[in-house]
Amino acid sequence: ALYAVVTGTAAVGLWVIAHECGHGAFSAIGWLQDTVGYVFHSALLVPYFSWQRSHSLHHAKTNHLDEGETHVPGRATFHSHSSAERSLPKHPNLAAIIAISQALLIGWPAYLLAGASGGPSRGKTNHFWPIRPFSTELFPPRWHRRVWASAAGVLLVLAALVALSVAVGSAVPVLLLYVGPYLVVNAWLVTYTWLQHTDVKIPHFADPDWSWMLGAFQTVDRPYGKLIDLLHHRIGSTHVAHHIDHRIPHYHAKAATVAIAAAFPEWYRFDPTPVPAALWRVGRDCVNVADTDGGWYFRDPD
Repeated sequence: ALYAVVTGTAAVGLWVIAHECGHGAFSAIGWLQDTVGYVFHSALLVPYFSWQRSHSLHHAKTNHLDEGETHVPGRATFHSHSSAERSLPKHPNLAAIIAISQALLIGWPAYLLAGASGGPSRGKTNHFWPIRPFSTELFPPRWHRRVWASAAGVLLVLAALVALSVAVGSAVPVLLLYVGPYLVVNAWLVTYTWLQHTDVKIPHFADPDWSWMLGAFQTVDRPYGKLIDLLHHRIGSTHVAHHIDHRIPHYHAKAATVAIAAAFPEWYRFDPTPVPAALWRVGRDCVNVADTDGGWYFRDPD
């Protein structure tokens, strides 16, 4: 377990570098940054180009209630059997434990495979299969080759893991050496993305109230500590700057954050709540949203 936590936590740094490659923030040489991003993301079972596309939509429509991409809440006024559009739970603490556990363990692959939390406008999407029976809204035809190439990279890594298991005569080494850290990487990823744009005081917006700048400033920086900031290139503590300009490389993000906080003190968001406490609050209190003057806010479960 300790090996999985340490290795997985360190590997998030490679994930973040691949994320910067997808944004064009890693190198002025296009083929170099796509190669680095493709290799790093494929090694972590992430379809590089597919996620580059969906993540660009997340930036384009941050905290848009209908057209957002990832962690889009359900409306409280909806009446549906969908898990995203549900009434408030009768036992919020138990519901929070279940929601957080599910999100950290399977939330990331559920998003890649079925568009979980991806928002209502694009339907059930798949980052490996851009055509029917999945929704075709996320990947237009010009992206299909890149989606197939992304899937091929992930399949190659999976094939290598299977071959290793066969060669040693057991899947146990692969489970211990790779799958454990892989799950830790995913848990970190969901923690970051969930807490970056979701909290009880952070609204979502629908048309015509939403704007790109308004959505971008619904991003919140959080205190992850010096070691995690070092390992993860400040992805959680300088994320506001990243949404204002996603081409800022991580080594300039701290300076950009200081400048943004000084220039827009009434808009810049920093929440000093310790991350575990913030994760619990979000998992417990951020179930679905109701229309309030000025935006759609999460309802109080109590």
